[in-house]
This record gives sequence, C-alpha cells and structure tokens, in this order.
Amino acid sequence: MIKPPFRSWADVRNSWKTLAAYERFEVVVALLLRGVIGVIIVVALYRLIAGVVDTILLRALNPLDHAVFQQVFGAIMTLLIALEFNHTLRYMAPGARGIIQARIVILIALLALARKIIVADLFEIAPAALLGLAALSLSLGVTYWLVRDKDEGRRGRKDERAPSRSGPV
Repeated sequence: MIKPPFRSWADVRNSWKTLAAYERFEVVVALLLRGVIGVIIVVALYRLIAGVVDTILLRALNPLDHAVFQQVFGAIMTLLIALEFNHTLRYMAPGARGIIQARIVILIALLALARKIIVADLFEIAPAALLGLAALSLSLGVTYWLVRDKDEGRRGRKDERAPSRSGPV
C-alpha cells in the first residue's frame, strides 16, 4: 500500500506508528537530507547575492557581458537544482516507488545538463565533449518522454475504465 507523502511534521507524527522500521529509517534520512540541503541552499543564496552585489554593483561590471552572465546564471541554476532536489525529498513517501521518482530524477538531471550547457563556452569545448553533451541531452529527453508516456498511459487506462463502471449516462 502506498502511503501519502509527508508534507508536514503533523503528517510524520500521525503516520510514525504505522511505518515499518525501514520506512522510519527512510523518513529520518529524508528529513536529515532536507536539513543539509536547506543549509546548502541558504549558503548558496547568500553567496549568490553577495557575488551579484560584488560583481555588478561594486565592480561595475556589465551583467550583459557573456562571462558575467554565465557566472550569475550558473549560480542561479545551481540554486534552482538544489531547490528542486529539496522539493523532491519533501514529497518522498515510504513505499512509493517507480515511475514518479524516476521521472523526477531525470528532470533534475536535465536541469543539471541545461546548467552545464548554459554556462559552457561552446567555442572552447572540444567537439567530442560537445557531441557527448548533445547525446546526453537527447538520451535524457527520450528517456523522460518514454517514462512520461508510460505514466500518462496508466492514468489514461484508469480514466477509460471509470465511465464503463458507472454505466450509460
């Protein structure tokens, strides 16, 4: 049986007695990871703000300069990846395995790859490395499409069965 995700401390407290020992372990690890990632997010946000103030305001660098833009946008993308990872851990449900978790991991990998491509200076990357990034982008995109399509297929079959049970309208 799939238990609902823990969205608050009250959910954890209410469900704690019904969880098996390993599920409790998973919840504790997920909560600790959320705490660690939360600290990382706060530090990264502080460093981002300090870096933007220092780079753009104090040094009077043009934010439209390619190198400055890459540095700032790379930091923002890193922060967004950490936020998405933390958000994923928030909705971790013991006993829930499979398609949803795989899809989220693929999306986080796509975000990380997008960050890599955005901050990369494409003129200084070796052609083989560029080909590797392209192949990785394509393979992650196709994998996400296949996983998403499979997930939507399951929901579609459930929706198709619902009217047939209720009879003609």
